[in-house]
Amino acid sequence: MKKLDRRSFLKIGGASLAGLAISRFDIPYLSYLSPKNALAMGSSNAWAFGVMSDTQWKLTAGGENTCATGIIDALNNQFVGHQCKFVIQVGDLADKEYVTIDGVKYRTPLPTRAAHTQVLYDNGIGFFPVRGNHEASATAAGELKTLFPQTQGQGDNVVGATNFDSPVLGVSGNALTGLSYSFDYNNVRCVLIDQFTRFDGSNYTSGTNNDNAVDQLPWVESRLSSHTGSDKHTFVFSHKNLIGQNHKDVLFGKDLIANAAARNSFITACADNGVRYCLGGHDHMHHRSLVSTSDKSASVGQIICSSNSYKFYIPKTGDDGRETPVTQELFTVGYYIFTVDGPRVTVDFYSASHGSDYGDIDMIDAPDFAFYLRERFGYSLNGEQYLVEHGESYAGIESTYNGTKAKILSGTNGNTETDYLARQLQKTLCTGWADATTAAAASHVFSLWGMVDNLSLYSEALPGLLPDADESTETDEFALAISYDPKKVRPSDLVSGRFVIISKDDEENWVSAVDLNTGGAKTFVYGPWKATYGLGTYGVDPRTRTAWAVLNHEGDFALKLMNV
Repeated sequence: MKKLDRRSFLKIGGASLAGLAISRFDIPYLSYLSPKNALAMGSSNAWAFGVMSDTQWKLTAGGENTCATGIIDALNNQFVGHQCKFVIQVGDLADKEYVTIDGVKYRTPLPTRAAHTQVLYDNGIGFFPVRGNHEASATAAGELKTLFPQTQGQGDNVVGATNFDSPVLGVSGNALTGLSYSFDYNNVRCVLIDQFTRFDGSNYTSGTNNDNAVDQLPWVESRLSSHTGSDKHTFVFSHKNLIGQNHKDVLFGKDLIANAAARNSFITACADNGVRYCLGGHDHMHHRSLVSTSDKSASVGQIICSSNSYKFYIPKTGDDGRETPVTQELFTVGYYIFTVDGPRVTVDFYSASHGSDYGDIDMIDAPDFAFYLRERFGYSLNGEQYLVEHGESYAGIESTYNGTKAKILSGTNGNTETDYLARQLQKTLCTGWADATTAAAASHVFSLWGMVDNLSLYSEALPGLLPDADESTETDEFALAISYDPKKVRPSDLVSGRFVIISKDDEENWVSAVDLNTGGAKTFVYGPWKATYGLGTYGVDPRTRTAWAVLNHEGDFALKLMNV
């Protein structure tokens, strides 16, 4: 077992937002029936923000000023439906900085992208972009600051964000003001890194902008180290990635080995200050991994965001041994919802077919999108994260919170999924805790995520409009034990078969955890768990003061006397 860190959680529960048909024309705003659907929240204090990626479009394919307005409009309405507080886009706001009409050049793509944020503003939702390499000039830098003054904490669309800050660089000190910037919203800090030609026309090294993140490192590190605590989250956003899958020009240089010292310092700073995810675009695919320093002493999660463009990319070999792949989905249009609930963060990845037979195409029109919940992951500042390799046992994974202990007694990572490059996908198993909200509970609430087989959709041999369903949430079979407070349960209840591990169903109701299994036979045992017990067996061990169950699903778990 390789224990990576002490902070990780995934809150599960609530109905998914699957199969929502979204047209690119005249889309009614989505209205979800309850907060649990929109946020999958664990408390009334939970809130959400959205993340989207590159919105390039071909002018010759009917795009509006090289901007993927059809996809943007569809995603905007998803973000409205999810009740997001703000949305971040990780670069490439358009395909070109200008369009040529009758021989005359017009700088209309960025204004077009700005115009298509209005539906967010009208619903009180902020929009915070970072530039990509398709708007990399000094002129575009000035346009972005003018069109999106909220990146400087100015204008009418700051929507509750505070504490804006930019690095002091350049002759006048404002070469990156509003381009690289950070802001706070409630207990979250977002740090956005711009690595392209600066407002004053300068670069870190003469003639290239590939190295433009290097001299920003002290500012980045200061923004990370000044926002830590038991419920404070920090996320880093850029256009280029730490390790690209198709592109090998990355955040810290023109290739994977460039500026290794700066890159290693950045990853170490992320790990030391509790940063869980660095998000980027550039590669037009959903790809999640762990990226380490050269000496493997520190690592950080990387999320390459799904395409919101007319085009898709295929992974190329070359990761210099520092990357551990976790999940991958190619050739789909997707977006991300981050739900923040105190120390917990849940990330839901939704995606839709590009409207043609699955595979690598160039879209010529935005279809009617049907988005499906493809992956749910996350962390908690009061839990743990474990990296579990293929064939490795889950037994021994445990977590303790305010007197309640949860432990996995058995189970093996039986996943055989790989990514496009045939690399074995490893599981990041996460734990977290919440206080019980009812006096009837005999334990605190233990949350578990990361045992579902890794999302892996990449084979062009697959037919049809994919994805066409939510991803399966069935897990490897495992046995879970949770300790109980003996003051909250009578001895007669222990032998009744009614004192059980409970979990939430799709309607947020607490039920016996074994009722949510796929298959198995529900059987009660009074006594300790044994390795011979099959799926659906559950029981109470009074000697260890634990209840246990053999399960094949993850979720929120607690102990309670139930009518079973």
